Amino acid sequence: MKPENLPPLPSALEQTPRRAMEHFKLYFFAAILRVLSLIATHTPAETGRQLEEEVFARFPFMLAYTEELAYYGLDGLTLDQAERCWAGWLEQWEESAAFLPIRALRSAANLDYATLLLLFVIGLNEEDARFSNLFRALQGGPEGDHPGPSLALLSTLDSWPGSFASGADGFSEMKRALNRLHELNLLEISNPTAPRLDWVYRPLGILWDALHGDLTPFDQPVTISTWCRAVPMLMAPRLQDLVLPETFLAALSRIPALVTQGELQTIVLRGPQHNDRQLVLQALAGLLGLGSLMMDEFAPFSEEHWKIVGSLAILTGCMPIISFELAPGETAQLPNLSGYSGPIGVVAGRQGGLIGPRAERLLALNLDLPDLPSRRRLWKAALTGWPCSPDVIPTAASLRLTRGSIRRAARLAHTAASLSGHSELTPDDIQQAIRLLNRQSLETLAHRLDNHGSLADLAVNEETRLELDSLLSRIRHRELLAGSVGSSLRDQINPGVRALFSGPSGSGKTLAARLLAAELNLDIYRIDLSSVVNKYIGETEKNLSRVFSRAEELDVVLLLDEGDALLTNRTAVSSSNDRYANLETNYLLQRIESFHGILIVTTNASERIDQAFQRRMDVIIEFHLPDPAERWEIWVSHLPEYHQVSAPFLTEVVGRCALSGAQIRNAVLHASLLALQAEGAVNDAWLFQALQREYRKAGANCPVKFQPPAASLPILPSRPASQPVLPGADHQELD
Repeated sequence: MKPENLPPLPSALEQTPRRAMEHFKLYFFAAILRVLSLIATHTPAETGRQLEEEVFARFPFMLAYTEELAYYGLDGLTLDQAERCWAGWLEQWEESAAFLPIRALRSAANLDYATLLLLFVIGLNEEDARFSNLFRALQGGPEGDHPGPSLALLSTLDSWPGSFASGADGFSEMKRALNRLHELNLLEISNPTAPRLDWVYRPLGILWDALHGDLTPFDQPVTISTWCRAVPMLMAPRLQDLVLPETFLAALSRIPALVTQGELQTIVLRGPQHNDRQLVLQALAGLLGLGSLMMDEFAPFSEEHWKIVGSLAILTGCMPIISFELAPGETAQLPNLSGYSGPIGVVAGRQGGLIGPRAERLLALNLDLPDLPSRRRLWKAALTGWPCSPDVIPTAASLRLTRGSIRRAARLAHTAASLSGHSELTPDDIQQAIRLLNRQSLETLAHRLDNHGSLADLAVNEETRLELDSLLSRIRHRELLAGSVGSSLRDQINPGVRALFSGPSGSGKTLAARLLAAELNLDIYRIDLSSVVNKYIGETEKNLSRVFSRAEELDVVLLLDEGDALLTNRTAVSSSNDRYANLETNYLLQRIESFHGILIVTTNASERIDQAFQRRMDVIIEFHLPDPAERWEIWVSHLPEYHQVSAPFLTEVVGRCALSGAQIRNAVLHASLLALQAEGAVNDAWLFQALQREYRKAGANCPVKFQPPAASLPILPSRPASQPVLPGADHQELD
């Protein structure tokens, strides 16, 4: 409240810029006036002149402060008059300022002038170390003792207009003020084990810097700590520039009004990582006239961090934006931000729950991956100014990437093109850039398989080939399929494609998955079961959640090899182990159904897979051991170009040896190794030895007998124009 008969604002104050640092300085001077009153109560003197001489004799540095106070118009006033005028002038001065951290704190936390003044008296020695000696002298403490004012010293503050009452009532009011400042984490106690009257308070470093205005973002982001940074309102993106769905934009446009009316306190954006969730919340903060206080999602938060977020948000003029990447079944407690009653933004994945008082007025929205037209716009904007071949944007847009991944990949593509010596970007540069994206979170639980070639290189029967072609078509049209079915079915499907490859070991299931990924120009990652499966309850589900989520965001093919290890039949519950195993199976059932990526499961024991999993598969493809014609194709494609295997011998091998594709591969590898050792070419002898080795591994006898070919027999070409007539089915099949 303005004092009565307040003199006009002095010109020196009127000309002081309305900025946070100057505001801090004016409160600092107000605290010095309070200290002068403290000195007066502790310095025996009968007249003002004697007091002045005594004060400046003991603390000569105070003279410079009194001279500066005189410059601001306090010359000739008593201490009581000076404090009255200064309080009123401060109120007048700050009225026309835009944003002042101290004023924002006073308004948001409902603090009075006396409480703020108490905070600044305690913090004087943070700005000028000479006040430490002054406080020691007033308290009679030894050198090296805690440098701040004790509770006993602060209790001697005299009553003055706008301050605490006198006597016991004043002491109680002051303790309540100290408790309030402590609740806001503006103060901490240096010696909490000492008797209460000897407690020494000091300001908390980060918040004291925020009072200065050092942490307020105006035109550049400010790094506050390793776990937090402030982004100015001026840098907030516009919602219309973020390429968002129209229905999503319409919902966002109604949020500022709900926040202003007090009906909404927490805005939750769910969805995949790197999908502009934080940018959307920054844009909303900008619409509310706030910056953004970004909590680093990878920082290890502690209770001490959460304590200061509320005051930090007030002092920086920002909306806190918190990240929670929760695993299935996990619940996060929304923090209670002391003193802060404004909105908060929460970035979260599709799973996990949020609880706490702030969850009562919560709005949750889902921000999914951009659709094909949106991805075209994002790639076009990200590649503006760079020369590109005509097929770059169509090829790049076909990949279901997040918004952030598209921008990052576009930047990396330019580097990839420069390294390759390309004058313009090509689809290969885009693919290389996408591969360079940060995939560590996926590669800890899965590893990438080499994939090159096409499905035409796969030797399978006609039925299997037709099913693979159908799967290929399903993947290529996965985003358009929902728009091509009836309304009752449309809501039941998503862009995910789930396939089960079933067949005996070595029949080409894994190879087919790799060739399928190569045909689609996608990377393929095989889940590492040793990393995913964990003996601790709930950890397996968390690992599966992470690997499925990252695969969705990066648009890779996810391969679950020997999937019967995870997709096993549920059993009757006879022990706690059965119950938890069933829980894992139930979670995997739900996650596969909601998966938006491409999943291929292979198994050679389909009878062990729970029927519920098979019902959730979009495509089930049966693989069989190759027949003689397919074996011929596999042998010819695997043998080196300049081999010396005779046609009659290979014809007999194809007809009599019912080997799987994997066994043929192993035999060719071993024969090639023998040929390298002999510094020659693969011939009948080396191939016969390799066949014997494969049969010994299986515990069987090789059905062919080796005889050196006659000199007149032709050498089999690597790619015959026509296949020879194969012998009858008098062959021995390996187990």
